[in-house]
Order: sequence, then C-alpha cells, then structure tokens
Amino acid sequence: MLDVQGLRKAYGARTAVADVSLQVRAGEVLGLLGPNGAGKSTTVAIISGLTSADAGAVTIGGATLAADEFAFKRRIGLVPQDLALFEDLPALANIELFGALYDLPKATLQRRAMEVLEMVGLADRARDKPATFSGGMKRRLNIACALVHDPDVLLLDEPTAGVDPQSRNAIFDNLEALRRAGKALVYTTHYMEEAERLADRIVIIDHGRVVASGTLAELYRRLPAAQTLQLDIDGALDVTAFDGLLGIKLLQLDAGRVTIGLDDLVRDTPAVLQALAARGVAVRHLNSGRANLEDVFLALTGRQLRD
Repeated sequence: MLDVQGLRKAYGARTAVADVSLQVRAGEVLGLLGPNGAGKSTTVAIISGLTSADAGAVTIGGATLAADEFAFKRRIGLVPQDLALFEDLPALANIELFGALYDLPKATLQRRAMEVLEMVGLADRARDKPATFSGGMKRRLNIACALVHDPDVLLLDEPTAGVDPQSRNAIFDNLEALRRAGKALVYTTHYMEEAERLADRIVIIDHGRVVASGTLAELYRRLPAAQTLQLDIDGALDVTAFDGLLGIKLLQLDAGRVTIGLDDLVRDTPAVLQALAARGVAVRHLNSGRANLEDVFLALTGRQLRD
C-alpha cells in the first residue's frame, strides 16, 4: 500500500533524511523508531506531502504526488505530533472542517464525522469544544479528524504523547481496529512498549538512515543474546566449565555471579546447571530474562543523549 524508496532531505549542510526506504502493506502497522533528531518527523512529513524530498519516491497504492496531488493526499490521514485542532470549534465542526478539505459530499461528511467520533469514544462530546477536553480526548479527536475521509494510509507521529493510560489504551484499541479494517499504519513513538504491542514490523532510523528493519524476532537476533540466565553461585568457576555446550553466546563472570546469554532459555538452562553441578558449584539463586525492544534500540543507536 505504501512504498517509500530512497528518500533524501537536507537543510543546508545538515542531512535530515539519507536514503530512507520502507514499505507497509494493507492491514499492517509499521513502527518507525529513532532518537530525537533521527529524521522520523521529516520522513513522515515527506510521505504526507507536507515537505518535498531532495530525492526519492513515495507511492501509495500506485498513486504518486507528482501525478495527482489531490488523489495522493486523499489516500493519507495524518495525525501530527503537535495537535491540529481549532480549540473554539465544537468537536463535530472540527471533523467536518477537515473532511470538507477533501471535498466530501455533505451527506457523506455528516455520516463519517459521527462514525469517527463514535470510534474514538467522543460521540457524547460532539457539541463540546476541544478547549474543554483533556489531553487524551484532544489526541483522540485529532485521530478522528485524520480518519474522516477514510484514508488508506494513516501516519501517526507520536499520537500518545502526554496522555493518561486510559486514553493510551483507547488509542491502541482504535489502531488495532483500523489494522483489522485493512488500513496501512505508520506509527512513530519513543515508547518501546507501544511499538512492541502494536507493530507488525519495525524500522529504526538514526542520523537520517535506516539502521535496522524487521519483525521483533528478527531485531532480537541482532543482539549478542536475546535471553539471559543470571546465577548467584558458591564456589570457584572458570569459563572452561561450559566448553562444548551449545547455545551459549555471552559469558560474564563476577564474584559470586555468572551471567550467560543463551539461544534458547528452556532448552539450554538444564545443560548449564548440569555443568555447574559437575564442577561442584552450588547455585544459590537464579534469574532469567529476555531482551526487549529497548535493548535492541540502545544497541543500535547508542546511549548518548540526543537532546
């Protein structure tokens, strides 16, 4: 549904986006992640047609911006990072205004405006002004405005910033319903747990370039070890205790503690324990863990502050 190839954008000597490519199928959520200043928002702005690229191409269901700007933008719904609402217009009027920009017939517009208000749980506040809404309600109204013209592709730039857990879960429910309806979604966020929950595939960009792309399972394989076993032990131990054992990728020995990276926690743990027992090493405490998306993100982009 969405095909992005070789996007490049520079502002003077600073390159914001350098050869970014990505694809999103209908009924799929793509998580677009990166540190502050990595190029996420610029990429979203180019895809939506708000910013022109220096090079590259964006195609939505075969439509391009150059061939027919209106038809191209008609297929996109944009939820910007900064709220795009008219605070003193009622919620329903906000949605109808955005829908009118897409030249929707009046009857269709009125029907769709109420449908999307119902979808985001604001039908009972249709006549109220956003100035009276909470932050979470404004975010949900922003999503409704982006959906009124029934786009094929929805671009969401940090849509849960500053909202409470209840509103965040309501937004997740909305997005999962849109995925089931066959929409293609691009979702940028700084919350790794959101990407883990929502995204079918993830693209991580840094310094304007794609540094990783794939499913969660594929990204985990980029780590030295996706699963760990931490053992508090009594007795001396050296690395030769694990000679010949398969599946061990990482070994760290400290006083009274050994940390092991394993290919498969369930399969490989018994062999580790047997090796320790054979050396007369007693295990006092055992902890197991699995890598998460934050581990992958930091391994690829580093821990240096970007603000």
